[in-house]
Amino acid sequence: MKKLLFWLTLVLLLIAAFIWGNMPKIAPYYKQLTKPRVGMNIDLQPKEQRSAHFVGSQKCKECHKAKYHDWKASMHSKMIQDIRKNSSVVVADFSKLPKDADFTLKDAVYTIGSKFKQRYMIPAKINGKDDYRLGNYQWNTQTGKWQHFKPYKYWYHNSYPHDNKQFPTSTTCDGCHFTGYMATGKRVEPAIACENCHGPGSEHVKDPDSPVFKASMFDPIRTNEVCLQCHMRNRDKRIETQGATAKDLWMNATDYPKGYEPGKPLISYKLPAPFALGQGTKEFWPNGAAKKNRTQGNEYIHDAMYKHGITCINCHDPHKLTNTAQKPQGNDACMKCHSFGSVIGPHQDTLEQHTHHKADSKGSLCIECHMPKTGRHTGKSPLTVRSHRFAFTYPAETKAFGMPPETNACFACHKDKTLDSLQDDLKAWGQLEWEKLETPHVK
Repeated sequence: MKKLLFWLTLVLLLIAAFIWGNMPKIAPYYKQLTKPRVGMNIDLQPKEQRSAHFVGSQKCKECHKAKYHDWKASMHSKMIQDIRKNSSVVVADFSKLPKDADFTLKDAVYTIGSKFKQRYMIPAKINGKDDYRLGNYQWNTQTGKWQHFKPYKYWYHNSYPHDNKQFPTSTTCDGCHFTGYMATGKRVEPAIACENCHGPGSEHVKDPDSPVFKASMFDPIRTNEVCLQCHMRNRDKRIETQGATAKDLWMNATDYPKGYEPGKPLISYKLPAPFALGQGTKEFWPNGAAKKNRTQGNEYIHDAMYKHGITCINCHDPHKLTNTAQKPQGNDACMKCHSFGSVIGPHQDTLEQHTHHKADSKGSLCIECHMPKTGRHTGKSPLTVRSHRFAFTYPAETKAFGMPPETNACFACHKDKTLDSLQDDLKAWGQLEWEKLETPHVK
């Protein structure tokens, strides 16, 4: 009887191993992908949380030490840093600050950013209120140089005086950079902290059984909203709901979804930056790829993965901020789902057959073709912002849309070739697809 039980168990294990080995790699995400869709205008915030207020990450740390530790080491915790508490947060060389700068290091209270660029917040009285303004120079960490900074040149250029000293951070920057400010107008914490993604935590602190918003528990399309609240370029919602223009919003145009808290319907607070295929803007190339940073959401909502329920946090650990542009995790991050033998491809037998490049070469890295560098962090920065469209852009498309050749994945490596010759290579490989052939502008 024992032998029979042994062999029966072994056979069942072998069958299970066979089934598991041949299951689509997307199978572990089945529960997430099949969650009911609830509509963009439904309020998902827990009822108990709706009367809560923001308390700051130190309160969260008391129970969530590991998560706090990971977050503290991430760049989100360092978006806004207090120079008075730690002067080492300044990365710029102030000995080289241009003479026409309208601030000094002594004037600055907070730094904004440090990874790609750093800007400086200076206390100011604007529109009759105590506020902050930005210095007229920013430090470009990618070039190691100071460069002019005119924040009023963005979409709200008709909403503010063209003078940095009269340009408030309260309506343009602080909603995304300070915890609590987007919802309450109060700078609860100078960082992108726990409550930016989980909502106000006072009731949860009093009673751990009282829930905070946890995005991964809900419809995956709605899950992304905790990221899209800031990682999607927008316009003031009043332009849509009240028919206002930027000029109508003089000294009050808001560059973040004012009033939003995680779980609430973001669509009720945010108006995405406009884009129409074939029409380039200051923020997007004519094919929809990013010209600037912080456009991940604008690109991703047009991708098939978004529509099928793959979320930002499937690729990025929201606490550690892993798999970043500077430290990508390589093909493993993509091939945990898109591996050979998976129903979602690649549909070849080897990596070299899929890419037509050597397996250990740059040309066989998923992100080089599907997330090319198309955007800049400032006008004088190199191309380092990776696209989140994921669809491969053919050289002929790049040419037809009048985009710079260097934004094309093929040309980025093969600068000795033309876009036409690179398109011919793809033709020779049989890599063109029907929708590309029916587009008149594709050679």
